[in-house]
Amino acid sequence: MIDFKQLTKPYEQAAIKSLQKLVQSNSVYDENTVSTAHPYGLGVHDSLMIVYNMAKKDGFNVEYIDGRLTEITFGEGPKEIGIFAHADVVPATGDWDYPPFSGTIKDGYMYSRGTSDDKGPLIAAYYAIKALKEANLINGFKVRMVVGGDEERGSSCMHYYFQTLKKPAVTYGFTPDAEFPLIYGEKGITNYISTKTIDLYPLISLKGGKASNSVIDELNMVIVKDDSFMEMLRSRKLKFTYKNIGDEAHITIFGKSAHGSMPELGFNAGIAALEALGAHYSLGFLSNIAESYKDTKGRNLDAFYSSELLGDSSYNVGLIEYKDKTLTFTTNFRHPENVVIEDHLLQVADLTDMEVSAKSSSSPLLFDPQSPFIQKLLQVYQLETGDLESRPMAIGGGTYAKECPNTVAFGSAFKGRDGSIHQANEYVLLTDIYAQMHIYAHAIYALGVDL
Repeated sequence: MIDFKQLTKPYEQAAIKSLQKLVQSNSVYDENTVSTAHPYGLGVHDSLMIVYNMAKKDGFNVEYIDGRLTEITFGEGPKEIGIFAHADVVPATGDWDYPPFSGTIKDGYMYSRGTSDDKGPLIAAYYAIKALKEANLINGFKVRMVVGGDEERGSSCMHYYFQTLKKPAVTYGFTPDAEFPLIYGEKGITNYISTKTIDLYPLISLKGGKASNSVIDELNMVIVKDDSFMEMLRSRKLKFTYKNIGDEAHITIFGKSAHGSMPELGFNAGIAALEALGAHYSLGFLSNIAESYKDTKGRNLDAFYSSELLGDSSYNVGLIEYKDKTLTFTTNFRHPENVVIEDHLLQVADLTDMEVSAKSSSSPLLFDPQSPFIQKLLQVYQLETGDLESRPMAIGGGTYAKECPNTVAFGSAFKGRDGSIHQANEYVLLTDIYAQMHIYAHAIYALGVDL
């Protein structure tokens, strides 16, 4: 019997060095450097090229695909095992204890944007493949690892890979971008835009949020100068700063970021601002919007959904702007399989008195929890960890599994360690990287040989 922990142990320190290099690359989508050659900007390109050069040096077959992906392959055979990870990250908002692109290691942890989502798991999976390759254990099957550059904005990279380039599906695949033991189902995700042309005097402008799938942790607004409004913000115990410039007050309200799949874990500065403005200036429209989205499950919208397999709906207002008397915001809506999106958006439009349209939408994903594929991954996890209690689950987070056929999310987070993904001080425990390496090596081998 192969000892996968011993197989991957010699690669542990190299993996940490590679991860440090990768997280030091700021791979946030950058519209200022977008071009035909670099559709997601130069930062994403740099991270994809770090992976490309690493794999090329290690003797893999590698292809850099149109500035969108890096594809790594090895082995031959009728069965192909796929690993789909992403090199892009969300913006590094909030107050960090260490520079967010430094790869700082302290007390057995590495802190940086991307350490848990998803560069750490990417590196763990890569070194799992390398260990198998160099031990001559990839025989009779093929391994394909695809690293994308646009997962955080909706996975256009994988859509391009499978739908535009018509790349073949793998036999079995996993994405190391969720939780252990594994995910058999993912909620549908719809990003919808709400718009209303309206005079909200004394509000002049308002803007907040970096991504639709993150809770707004900072909102900037300009109002007609009014000291009583500041007193009201203090009475609500909101964290804010302001500066009077002429007849205007420039205000920044602070919240707490969280992943869009779990907005209840954050504090939405955008909703807090609308609520405060509506209450202080008797702007009923804003009060209604704030109240409608205050419950993150949709109960105040009369649009709460739930199912036995996929659980409850969630709503995150992730982007918001008021400019030229037009209010616009983007909501990240995650839902079970019993939702008809067209009917839902009509209902939201009617309740909020706004024009509502879908920006992007992905259907729910469901695998049979008892299928041989799911059970094999569960068995691998149990053998490598000794955890016989944790069960496959459904999540609100969206992963590459929705874009990649025959693929589920398998790890990488262990119970009790959320990695502070999409928040300040994102981290990974170094020993977790080591554990991921031997779990993934075992999984790739088992899927290639046993199924």
